[in-house]
Amino acid sequence: MKLEELRDMSDEQLAATLKDTIEHLFRLRIQAQTERLDAPSELRRQRRMVAQIKTLQRERELAAAKAQG
Repeated sequence: MKLEELRDMSDEQLAATLKDTIEHLFRLRIQAQTERLDAPSELRRQRRMVAQIKTLQRERELAAAKAQG
């Protein structure tokens, strides 16, 4: 998923995507420990997506705080 697609999401959609991404990352980590992982680069991609989503959430939080006062 691209950053522009993430920016177009609502706060609720972003939170749901974050939850799904974290769950997927957890499953990938378990798979990496128990058996051969098909695409090791997928771990990095999922970690990066979690970071991007959290960054967007923080940006929105700061923008809302700035708009209030």
